[in-house]
Amino acid sequence: MKKFYNAIIVLIAFHSNTIISQDVEEVVVTSALVDTTEITNPLYVIDGDDILDDATTSLGDAIDSYLGVSIADYGAAVGQPIIRGMSGPRVKILKNGMVNRDVSGLGVDHLNDVDLNDISQIEIVKGPSSLLYANGTIGGIINVVDDTISTVNFEAPEANFGLETQSVNDGEAQSFSYKENIGGFNFSLGFKDVNFGNYDIPDGAVMHEEEEHHDEDEHEDEHHEDEHHEEDMGYVNNSDFAVEATKFGISKAGDWGYIGFGIDNLESVYGIPFHGDEHGDEHGDEHGDEHGDEHGDEHGDEEGHDEHGEERIFSTTDSETFTIKGSYNVNGSIINKIDFSYRDSDYTLTEAHEEEEHHDEEEHHDEEEHHDEDEEEHEEHAPTVFANQATEYGAIFDISNDYATQKIVLNFVDEDNSIVGEEAFMNPANNEEFTMGYYLSKDFDLFNVDLGMRIDQIDRSGSVTDEDHGDVDNYSIDDTTNSFAFSLGRDLSDTLDINVGFASVERLPSVIELFMNGPHMATGRFEVGDPTLGAETSNNFDITFSFDNGDYYGYASFYVTDVDNYITLMDEDEDHDEHEDEHHDDEDEHHDEDEHEDGHDDHGHGNLIHANYVQEDAEFDGYEIELGRTIKMANGDLTLSFGRDVVNAEFTDGHNVPRINPARNVYSLTYDQGDVLFKLNLKDVDEQNDFGEGETATDGYSMLDARLTKTFDLDGKSKLKVSLYGRNLLDEKARNHASFVKDQVPLPGKNVGLKFNFTF
Repeated sequence: MKKFYNAIIVLIAFHSNTIISQDVEEVVVTSALVDTTEITNPLYVIDGDDILDDATTSLGDAIDSYLGVSIADYGAAVGQPIIRGMSGPRVKILKNGMVNRDVSGLGVDHLNDVDLNDISQIEIVKGPSSLLYANGTIGGIINVVDDTISTVNFEAPEANFGLETQSVNDGEAQSFSYKENIGGFNFSLGFKDVNFGNYDIPDGAVMHEEEEHHDEDEHEDEHHEDEHHEEDMGYVNNSDFAVEATKFGISKAGDWGYIGFGIDNLESVYGIPFHGDEHGDEHGDEHGDEHGDEHGDEHGDEEGHDEHGEERIFSTTDSETFTIKGSYNVNGSIINKIDFSYRDSDYTLTEAHEEEEHHDEEEHHDEEEHHDEDEEEHEEHAPTVFANQATEYGAIFDISNDYATQKIVLNFVDEDNSIVGEEAFMNPANNEEFTMGYYLSKDFDLFNVDLGMRIDQIDRSGSVTDEDHGDVDNYSIDDTTNSFAFSLGRDLSDTLDINVGFASVERLPSVIELFMNGPHMATGRFEVGDPTLGAETSNNFDITFSFDNGDYYGYASFYVTDVDNYITLMDEDEDHDEHEDEHHDDEDEHHDEDEHEDGHDDHGHGNLIHANYVQEDAEFDGYEIELGRTIKMANGDLTLSFGRDVVNAEFTDGHNVPRINPARNVYSLTYDQGDVLFKLNLKDVDEQNDFGEGETATDGYSMLDARLTKTFDLDGKSKLKVSLYGRNLLDEKARNHASFVKDQVPLPGKNVGLKFNFTF
């Protein structure tokens, strides 16, 4: 509350200043650190209305159809973005120009703390301008922009109500937003409530055990029977999610600039559709979902769950973010404007197990007889709490002049990560970063130049506990990274442009890559980090041709990225595993009964795959090509387009980088009549046979999506938008190759939804 009162005092102080009494010229702005018009060679700028009118989904799924962008999903709730094969800490997600600091980087089953309700746009950025935002952005950044802290005065009050229903998960969503200028202050309020149940999948979508391992002896085990049952249910257990998101902001704007604060809160409950098994068949096959809680879905639950003693595995999140942002027009001889920001974020994610309650009396009696055994099981299923607390300060000094656009960036971050509970696979860690950056954009007669560079002083502190002896080794990784990006653009003709870019970006290992040491059930692995890992150095070259003559348009972008010391999670080979197993078998003879029942020996990791974070030079190359034509018709415009994107990634010894999505062809048709908008999109995904160690091939699929939006003008001030959409209309069996759980968690089946948005 102290921060809240301080913010109010600051606003009142500015309100009382005489400089704000001057008239304000209406301008179009973005909350990004760099105006959209200044971003060199962005991948995409997605209008907020495209998000508002389409199906409610994860951030990753919302941008998955754009060339060069894909996702690593973990069910419907979680979708980690991938840009040109780069993922994880190499792609930063931002909210209004500031890095979103949640715990999505601590687990592939953790969702991104981003609310897509009432947003202005999504910016997917690469190149020099991306260096202004964050360090280590080898892949790029995704910036979600909204008006929570408005940079200009609202002209008139505006309210929006939204309702949505989806068939694939028997889900529903409601949203509300309101904006108004009261007494010279801009007030913004947003709320969204989402309740989606388990999602349906096509028949045969769940991979069988024999399909994964080609082992006929596994036909008769209980796990295999459970997978048959899961397939027969026609939906994915624990694939539900529920989200409540609120945001509130106040700002004051004038010709002097603006200042304001915003509070964002997001709470969610979502099932974890796959959970690896550390202890073997004792608990690992209990992946079910009693979907009877307040956020759940009721289809098929009672039938499938009464017969099997299953448990619900789920996560709850709670985040609160307090932000102060502003801009002051200095109009001095050197400094024109100062943009400043402060953000305090507090994020927790709790992963827990919940026993089924609908057992018959016989089962209850049996439970009483085995009370002691149940207590042991409860202890093994204790919750795990992931937490991130971060404070960030930033300032951008605009020193532009008549000759060039120039900006200097200063930024400081203090971030604490902790994991407490059964899956505490990493000791508490601290991250401190101090940044100095410079950005230049200059137009010449024949070409334009964009330059970005930054220096980051980074200190990552943590410890690793020895698995055998319990000894704790403390580490402090203190280093400086240097990054540079350059692009040169030229108009070859009135319709044809060329842009050439080069970037050299250094990235220090994340705290997970450094200090991880324990069972990570979401990946089915016992993951081990390495505190001695060095910095990644990425050298990227790309060339892009753009063509547009009004009727026809197209672009072609080709790139090569060499990454020295590329960090990846590598599964140990079978020979090593067999040796380990023999070693563990010998040692098991000396262990007592209690240690066997606990499922832990001194070295073995049950059924989990042992995986290490290792470094090896790698090369990424690929391209995106899009060709389109717009046809003027009597009542509207018809646009047809074809696009293809390809990513290849190999280590220097010739083996493939894991979890690289295959090539895709994207066909689209758009008809825009003003008050009627129809979109048809076919994403044809190739099979992936160039897989990395520990992976399997993935079949191709075709995903057909469509949306029809009709806008009704009610009284000149109010309007109603009605959207009818369909996802995966062909009901394709589809698996995402980039997912750690592609075989156990296929993509959703056919989904038909209806959405209403009423604005007045």
